[in-house]
Amino acid sequence: MRHKVYTREHILKAAYEVIAKDGFTNFTARNVAKKMGVSTQPIYLEFENMQDLKNNLIEMVYKELEKKVFSVEHTGDKLVDMAINYIDFSQNNPRLFMALFVDEHGGGKLMYEFCFNYFRETIQQYPEYANFSDDYLKALHKGVWIAITGVAALMSSGIVEPTRQQIVGVINQTIESILRTETFENVKSQ
Repeated sequence: MRHKVYTREHILKAAYEVIAKDGFTNFTARNVAKKMGVSTQPIYLEFENMQDLKNNLIEMVYKELEKKVFSVEHTGDKLVDMAINYIDFSQNNPRLFMALFVDEHGGGKLMYEFCFNYFRETIQQYPEYANFSDDYLKALHKGVWIAITGVAALMSSGIVEPTRQQIVGVINQTIESILRTETFENVKSQ
């Protein structure tokens, strides 16, 4: 009798399906194993614990987002395009967006770190941002992140339905406002 082997990839795929459907609220070894049609043993053979599985899952999802979502060009302004892509992801995958970026049990902090690192690496390739200090880039990222997460959450819940032009306007106003503030000018010059 053949013995079926479950790899990390199989487990991560099943875990992804669980969070895409239900978020992290029902993210248990039992539910992931049920999705695979097996006991929980293969999960604990491949991962130290559920936190290890969760961290690997979040990293896997982030790499996919980086390749397939965050790199899409809309306006030619990379900073604006990243923000649009984040909002578009929230609209195309509302449950997954909430699980990864908003849910208190989700991947919020880790996803924020991944996104900041991608933001920093990407944005510093452009001359207008190349000489900004790390503190300045953190402040710019956080300000834009707050604004676009608000837009994404309001759109996902059906409270607002802005046009693409309105979304780009909000993003540009946010960026301009952050770039103009005296606090950021001081951080920039350090």
